[in-house]
Amino acid sequence: MANVSGFAIDEYVYTCEKLDKEPQVGWLEVNISCPNVHGGGMSFGTNAEQAASVVKAIKAVTTKPVIIKLTPNVTDIVSIAKACEEAGADGISLINTMLGMKVDLKKRAPLLANTTGGLSGPAIFPVAVRMVYQVSQAVNIPVVGMGGVSSAEDVLEMMMAGATAVEVGAANLINPTACRDIIEGLPAAMDKYGIDKLADIIGVAHA
Repeated sequence: MANVSGFAIDEYVYTCEKLDKEPQVGWLEVNISCPNVHGGGMSFGTNAEQAASVVKAIKAVTTKPVIIKLTPNVTDIVSIAKACEEAGADGISLINTMLGMKVDLKKRAPLLANTTGGLSGPAIFPVAVRMVYQVSQAVNIPVVGMGGVSSAEDVLEMMMAGATAVEVGAANLINPTACRDIIEGLPAAMDKYGIDKLADIIGVAHA
């Protein structure tokens, strides 16, 4: 998988067209949480119409499956996910970082140079589960769950909420063997909760 980002549709198109010719790349995960430099700076992923326009442009230049990574910093994640599906997306990945902020008590000013920044890690896991749950019921394409996943139990929870697959991000920065440890811990977690096959639990929380 190659992760793609950009600040204009032309950048997404250029990169995806190049990657389409690379045999070692099986599919593309396209992050549309980037600011649209030609659209006032607002993220492509905060507007259903803009999100769809990115998807259509990318699908026109690649034959590889395209998974669209959405920002959680919206009021209606479902409408944006559905717009991406209608535009041709092959999957949706949820979620990217949430907008956060810290204040330096000594300086009495924002701690981050950009004032705000992306919050990741376990703090956003419940939000990620909620959005996976909502979107997976609204679309007919696979949903990839991520956002604070740090244990085998987290993987099971994401899948029960509706994720077909699960990604691990920030946990790798704390523990370089996080993915290996989670995978190795899955059989015991599955036994604990009486799960024979992971495929059997996808979306069971919807019932």
